[in-house]
Amino acid sequence: MDDRKCACGHPNPIGTQLCESCGRPLESEQEQANESAPSFPDMRYEGMARRSQTYSSTFIDKTWNFFSSVKVAIYIILVTLIASAIGTIFPQKMYIPVPVPLETDVQNFYETTYGWLGKVYYALGFHELYSSWWFVTLLVMLGTSLVICSLDRIIPLYKALNKPRLNQHASFLRGQRMHAEVAAVEAGVSDDTFVQASAFLKKKGYRVFREGDSLLAEKARFSRWGPYINHIGLIIFLGAVLIRNLPGFYLDDFIWVREGQTVPVPDTPYYVKNLKYTTEYYSEDEMAQKLDLKGQVIPKSFQTDAILYLNKNAGLPGAKPELEEVKRGPIIVNHPMEYEGLLLYQSSRQEMMLGALNFELLDKQAGNKGVGSFKIDLYDPQKEVKLENGVVIRVLDYYPDFIMDETTKKPATKTSIPNNPMVAFEVIANGATPEKMVYVSGSVITQTDAGRYTLDFHKPDLINISGLNARVDTAIPYIYFGCVIFIIGVAMGSYWQHRRIWLQVTDKQLHVAAHTNKNWFGITKEMEALTAHLSLPVSFELKAKKNKE
Repeated sequence: MDDRKCACGHPNPIGTQLCESCGRPLESEQEQANESAPSFPDMRYEGMARRSQTYSSTFIDKTWNFFSSVKVAIYIILVTLIASAIGTIFPQKMYIPVPVPLETDVQNFYETTYGWLGKVYYALGFHELYSSWWFVTLLVMLGTSLVICSLDRIIPLYKALNKPRLNQHASFLRGQRMHAEVAAVEAGVSDDTFVQASAFLKKKGYRVFREGDSLLAEKARFSRWGPYINHIGLIIFLGAVLIRNLPGFYLDDFIWVREGQTVPVPDTPYYVKNLKYTTEYYSEDEMAQKLDLKGQVIPKSFQTDAILYLNKNAGLPGAKPELEEVKRGPIIVNHPMEYEGLLLYQSSRQEMMLGALNFELLDKQAGNKGVGSFKIDLYDPQKEVKLENGVVIRVLDYYPDFIMDETTKKPATKTSIPNNPMVAFEVIANGATPEKMVYVSGSVITQTDAGRYTLDFHKPDLINISGLNARVDTAIPYIYFGCVIFIIGVAMGSYWQHRRIWLQVTDKQLHVAAHTNKNWFGITKEMEALTAHLSLPVSFELKAKKNKE
């Protein structure tokens, strides 16, 4: 049985607070007897029923009610903001200065750079915060809350504003915060009174509706949609942020490219080749004033001359890359190379780095006669090098950044960068017993002093390494669009107010009432001007808002 049936006979949906037909408050019989009861329903949704306040029995109802709560939305926003702030304490993984970010290198970077805080930061996974499953879950929950909050309120609001009532019940008019009444005869109310009121309010920008002895004037109704326009903008914004986690929509990766090297751009069909890296410095003539730099120099620009290739076989599993040049040019700070949405930024560099070690094999029995020269690429060391006279050099072990592990007492590498390379060789010559030797820290250690061969170390090859930031972001237009929609909603809700004024004769009493969603001072002045223009013997006293439950 519907317990929201009004005294006028109109059946209202469960949860309705004001009758859809006459506007009478649907309270208890005792409160209905007292038409000026202080518990007049909230006018925010004109007393219309909200789903979250009506149903709560099924799992869907409980889920809906949970996400429709503004408190829950605020808690989700606070947790998201705190998590985002934590993610900015230390740099994210993609921004740390590690040429080849292996997991061990990443862990060592946070521990050695930031101490125990960095160790905890890495252990909790904050170094990849914004792509973590729980942070994405927070964004999904926030978007769900925005959608359900909006639907839970926008539907009853639409029903209330779509067909505004003209003939309101007297209790509705008396329940307004701004209300006055006087005997119609005493006020001299006639048809001319409503004509004058209509003309006056139209000059003030109101839309006027009249039916007999009932007049409704309203303006800026559209401002009531401002908060929901905000929500739509935020939903678009969050949706654009979330699609960044889908392959092909977003890329923000860091790659190191040595001079002469061609490397793939992660998660794209492109390759980039570093032709040459240069750093340009300011000359003394370009200085505005003479500075005592104490032998130092000031960089002017950082530039990588690069070629961008397209791999035609990118979609063929197991196929060798077939590269086609698509663009060539410089990559300068703040001036990226751009091609079909892919941006390559000059982000970092490492100059004069060890690139290769140059050795010469010497025959000690022949008076240190040179047998042959060979080169070891420190970034891609070959396993075997063949010299003249059938001599073969095999690389047994290679540690780019050699250290002696204190726990295992065995050789290990601190990082993947060749800062302190250690290479173990094996020399095989004409079927003789293989001889082993080790290069480390500029010296050569042989297996035995009686060995036949040794190594002579020559000047190493020094190279420059460019750090490029590869970025693809197809979600940016949607993010900007969501921001624009959000700003429009803010303007609608901030600079306009939905104002309504009622003039109605009921039971030989003239009721004058008004309501607005904000700026009661402004509508009070308009009401005083209206009553003065109509010479009505009434005054207004703004009622205090009812206490929220």
